Amino acid sequence: MGDIDLLVNNAAVALLQPFLQVTKEAFDRSFNVNLRAALHVSQIVARKLIARGAPGAIVNVSSQASHRALTDHTVYCSTKSALDMLTKTMALELGPHKIRVNSVNPTVVMTDMGRLNWTDPQKAGPMISRIPLGKFAEVDDVVNSILFLLSNQSNMTTGAMLPVDGGFLAC
Repeated sequence: MGDIDLLVNNAAVALLQPFLQVTKEAFDRSFNVNLRAALHVSQIVARKLIARGAPGAIVNVSSQASHRALTDHTVYCSTKSALDMLTKTMALELGPHKIRVNSVNPTVVMTDMGRLNWTDPQKAGPMISRIPLGKFAEVDDVVNSILFLLSNQSNMTTGAMLPVDGGFLAC
């Protein structure tokens, strides 16, 4: 593998279960994919950046669910909250090496996973009604925010959680 200067940690699973029905398998798989993978891949990339003396940027794809509890999202919300704290601690520890670390925290995004979990109008309606812009995010909305955080346009931004949520967290 060649030199890597920019990293986006985007792997995620959303295994939705009510709190009283959360299984060990769902818990372990969710934390392994949504948190542990980001930690390990970031360690590999950060170590190589530091060894080269090169600056870099890492963006973790989190969720608005890290800031607001959602029914049946016990484990998902927990993994994304943990990812936000990982983002902050990475920013603190990697900043002296000129490695910036931020997260984007989108609302529901119309990916395959988003469509799978949010196509039922009875489920989607109440969520959309809480978004001032009145819609879920498209992939490009998130991609453009990630590109900004990876670019030199955000050279003084590290440890930030950027909502891409149509105003959901403002309410």
